[in-house]
Amino acid sequence: MKQVSNAFGFNRAKQFLTSWGVALVMGMPAIAMAQLPEMEAPSQGGGGLISTLQGYLYDFGALIGLVLCTIAFLMVGASAVASFKEARERETWGKFAVTVVVGVVLIVAIIWLATEALPILSQ
Repeated sequence: MKQVSNAFGFNRAKQFLTSWGVALVMGMPAIAMAQLPEMEAPSQGGGGLISTLQGYLYDFGALIGLVLCTIAFLMVGASAVASFKEARERETWGKFAVTVVVGVVLIVAIIWLATEALPILSQ
């Protein structure tokens, strides 16, 4: 007695779809590569290989500085919100004020240091 799957030709259909699926997956990188944009040149440098690499390192350093500033801003904001919640519950507004002032000074210092680091990276 034949199996039900063989009676309806499911095995042949499965083989056909599998072979076309493999061919489609193998051909996808060529299709995908055709749609990618050109890589942008770095904001500084250019010409030779070393100056192009230095330009990309400069851009990467600037990006890392921005990420650090963003993380510091988010951490100070979260700390200020937590301190505000605690101040409302316990009536300790002095701790909240100190947290906010120190946080603002910390953010300004990080932004200033990141700004000072960029000219050093461009050399």
